[in-house]
Order: sequence, then C-alpha cells, then structure tokens
Amino acid sequence: MYKKWTFLLFSVLLLVLVSCNDREHEAIEVLDELFTQMWPADQPGGAVLVLKNDRIVFRNGYGLATIDPPAPVTPSTFFCLASVSKQFAAVATLKLAEEGKLSLDDPVSKFFPQFQAAFFHDITLTHLLSHTSGIPDVRPRTDSLYLYRSTDVESYSYLDTLSFLNFSPGSSYEYINPTYQLLYTVIEQASGLPFEEYMKKKLFQPAGMLNTLYFEEGRNIPLMAHGYRLNAQTGAWEEYDYGETAFFASKADGALYTSTDEFAQWEYALRNNTIIGPEMKEKAHTAHIMTNIPDTGYGYGWFISHTNGDPKIYHTGSNGGFKTYAGRYPRTETLLLIFSTRDFELKATVEKVEHIMRKAGWL
Repeated sequence: MYKKWTFLLFSVLLLVLVSCNDREHEAIEVLDELFTQMWPADQPGGAVLVLKNDRIVFRNGYGLATIDPPAPVTPSTFFCLASVSKQFAAVATLKLAEEGKLSLDDPVSKFFPQFQAAFFHDITLTHLLSHTSGIPDVRPRTDSLYLYRSTDVESYSYLDTLSFLNFSPGSSYEYINPTYQLLYTVIEQASGLPFEEYMKKKLFQPAGMLNTLYFEEGRNIPLMAHGYRLNAQTGAWEEYDYGETAFFASKADGALYTSTDEFAQWEYALRNNTIIGPEMKEKAHTAHIMTNIPDTGYGYGWFISHTNGDPKIYHTGSNGGFKTYAGRYPRTETLLLIFSTRDFELKATVEKVEHIMRKAGWL
C-alpha cells in the first residue's frame, strides 16, 4: 500500500518537474530527499509547497496524515495551522477598517464594556494586532486541556476583572494568544455576522479557499490530518490533538484548518489585493515593534525579518502535534509552506530549505 502512495505522490512531483531548468531540477531532488528522510512513509509526515511568482515549483506530501486508518499526506491534506491562523484574523480586522466598520485606533473598551479596568480605554486594536497591548496572559488554568478546549470568549473572560498590565500599551512587545482571541468578538461586532460566516464570505470564498474552515466539535473535516507525538517509553506514535472532542476550540488565534494547496490561493489573493488593498497590506507587513527574536519585528499577524539581507514575512504555529510554517519572500515573490503532523526542528529545516531555494534561483 505504501508503494501505491509513493507512486501517486511521485506522479504529483513529476508534474512540477516538467517545466524546470537544471538548477531547479537539482533543487527539487534535494528537497524531495530531505523531506523523504524527515517524514518516512510509515510515520506521521507533512506537506511542502514552494510558489515562485505565479508558478508552483515544488509541491508534495510525505508520510502519514493519519495512522489509524493509515492515509498519506498529500497537497490536499488539511492541517491545523495553529498560530499561522492569526494572519486571517488580522486581515479580517484590516478589511473591516477598510470598509469603515471600525478603526484601528478604536479602544478595546468600545467592544468590551464588561472589562472593568480603566486602562482598556488606552488599549487599541492596533495594540492587539501587534502584541503590544501590555495585557498579561494570566488565564486561570495552564493545562493543555483547558487551553485547547476553551473558546475565544472563554479564554479571554479573565479580562473582565484584570487589574494590571505588564507594560504601557505600545511601549513593548509580548506575544500572547488572548489578544487575538479578542479579535474574534471585535470581528463579530463590527461585521454584524458570526465570526466564521464573515471569514468564509469575505476572506475564504473570494480567495478560492473553498474548503478551508475552523474546527468545531462534531464537524467532519475531509482529508483532515491528526497531530502526533512519539511515546519515548513505547516507541509508538500517539495521537496528540483533540481525539474525538473539540480541541483547538479558540478560532481567531489558532484553529484554522487548510491545505498547502488552498493556502497558495490565499497567497494569490493577497498579492492581487483581492481581500484588502495595498495600504492595509502594507500596515500588516510593516514591523510595528521589535520582538525578542533577533532582527525580527511584528506586524499585524506576521513576523517581519530578513534572510540573506532580503525581507521575510512569516509566521510559525504549534498546536498539539501540528507544527506549521508560512513564509513570504516579497523581493522574489516566493512563498514557502511547511505543514507537519509532528514536531520537527522548524528553524533548522526552514534555513536548509531557504538555502536550497536560493541555489535554485527561487530566492
């Protein structure tokens, strides 16, 4: 059976090879070998896609999307994006600002009158988007069951009685999920629609992401992968996501499911200003604050950095066994996606892939 899957995935890769030059041929072979070794056919795996200009130059799946029943990863497999999801909530907020339904300077108190502290009048949507609000992440529980199964509203409910900030709004940076969970309610109030309905109508459908959706309990997601982790004692891979219940329940910060194929459609939509215009896109892709990562700032839903001197706009994600990377390289109009059903050395892998892409002329 594995031989059959390998043949099918090889056929997908062969379609990409047809229109490549020698440098690209070599890069494709090196990338294929790298990920074949990283994600063996009988273990949890991942999907990789490289888009250069308007041409997909590398697109393949490796290993398993699910172990029981065994099913291979393909470019159509749906992964939980984890924090890569944040850019979608950010773009939705920017679109509402573009439509005049909110202002990025609106105070949080406008949308959350139940928050008692006066400092919420000083925290704006810009601060939420850029992780510069000063809001501390002091949710009442820190166990994974609570964090993964709490909805957006449940997760930020501790803010009703919050009495302190970690720093003055806009003066520093601290990455926390509750600030993006607040955007869930902001988007609903400003749009007058349920969060997911707005996202589907205004973002996913116009972008051509026809199957992309958020996870909910009891919802069937076709071609959905599971996340896994290796049991060090037994040597067996164990499911590490949500089982049959609703893990990853908070949507705005990390529960979006999509495939590398559909994410490529998102990239086209951003490039073509289909969802938001150039001015708002520039706001999203501008570093508004420097982070604790060297030479890296944060925009609205994206980290802003450099690779080999060229700008890089990216985000990473980690939820349960899922690990994800989406990197945009604007100088060369290149997109790199790495979605995985298991943990891996993300930073080192991205650097290896970027080196290969550079040799191929893709960066």
